[in-house]
Amino acid sequence: MISLSQIEQDLVSAMKAKEQVAVEVLRGLKTRIQNEKVAKTKAELDEAEILALVRNEVKRRKDSAEAFVSGGRQELADKELMEAKILEKYLPAAMPEEDIAKIAEEIIAANSFTAADFGKAMGQLKAKIGTAAEGAIMAKVLKEKLK
Repeated sequence: MISLSQIEQDLVSAMKAKEQVAVEVLRGLKTRIQNEKVAKTKAELDEAEILALVRNEVKRRKDSAEAFVSGGRQELADKELMEAKILEKYLPAAMPEEDIAKIAEEIIAANSFTAADFGKAMGQLKAKIGTAAEGAIMAKVLKEKLK
């Protein structure tokens, strides 16, 4: 279970250990969570909302790393990937692609979906799997199965 207090404790630990990259990443995450609380005018965000923010931060860093690699800036890509790794420890373990593929096959077989029904199939797959896997991975597996 992830919470703001856990992130704050980890931030204090990182400060004491003088882990500068972790301190920067956790400060940024804490600020993002607090800004989201203000934007939604809530006392506290629930775990699902915090997980969504963490996933978004990880995705942003991975996208940035890809852009840096394609631009020939490997050192910046490495920094982004290191930051993503720090954030990933707050995410639950991702469902393996094999399990996603099995569920996708069941949904396709039960509804006789074709490639034209990708949107409907994806909606059912997301409903069944929930947040146990990234949407991009689910889409990739589903596209392979619908061919």
